[in-house]
Amino acid sequence: MASGLIRSLGRGHELRLVEPEEVDAAIDDSVAVLMLTEVDYRTGRLHDMAGLTVRAHAAGALTLWDLAHSAGALPVDLSGAGADFAAGCTYKYLNGGPGAPAFIYVAPEHLETARPALSGWMGHEAPFAFDLDYRAGARIERMRVGTPPVIALAALEAALDCWDGVDMADVRRASIALGDLFIAEVERRCPGLELASPRDGNARGSQVSFLFDEGYAAMQALIARGVIGDFRAPRTMRFGFTPLYIGEAEVRAAAAILEEVVAGRLWDRPEYRMRSAVT
Repeated sequence: MASGLIRSLGRGHELRLVEPEEVDAAIDDSVAVLMLTEVDYRTGRLHDMAGLTVRAHAAGALTLWDLAHSAGALPVDLSGAGADFAAGCTYKYLNGGPGAPAFIYVAPEHLETARPALSGWMGHEAPFAFDLDYRAGARIERMRVGTPPVIALAALEAALDCWDGVDMADVRRASIALGDLFIAEVERRCPGLELASPRDGNARGSQVSFLFDEGYAAMQALIARGVIGDFRAPRTMRFGFTPLYIGEAEVRAAAAILEEVVAGRLWDRPEYRMRSAVT
């Protein structure tokens, strides 16, 4: 997205990619926008949103936070952190399913000046006036682009019902406990796997990643046995934890099946080595 926007703008912007641990040091007065996924999709490492936002603002930069692995997994306080913009999805921890709507956040101080790259019909001040001139809607309404996906929104509304009365602090505590348990079980059962996620639960999101040279095939073998994780090249196996419906029993069972797959070399079958487009 960033590369495409830079090409479209044609104003000489540069996309700088740095390792997660190097973000703080890379922020200087040449940075226009700090764009980060709060929870790193590979390792589950959790960025300090508030601290990095303060650092970016001091350098004169705006912040854009990706909440794809945060929403529904841990408490998020965009206002408290002083974030300028954020975007995220509802198909992961919020259970909206494939094609579920995304969302956008714009800080109040930017609502009257920010505009989307596409001036959509539903973002017009009066979409059913059918004016020939575009007038942006007031505040956040201007960020609408196309017609709302009503069927997907209906599914999401039903999915969100299970969150009624749920305290995100409770979810976070349970998530950390489940991740800690999984790490302990896997390291005891599968010493050949390398932990890629932070060991400190407070420093990671609601996922745990292990590195394994045959990670792709092993993940396919796990999926075939009912343990649903995913793989990210070159050798990362990711496991997500959703405390609303996953408990200690499921975590221990998953670790036991992982031990069977790795110790028994059950991954070493042609059907598990065949790469799919989606990993």
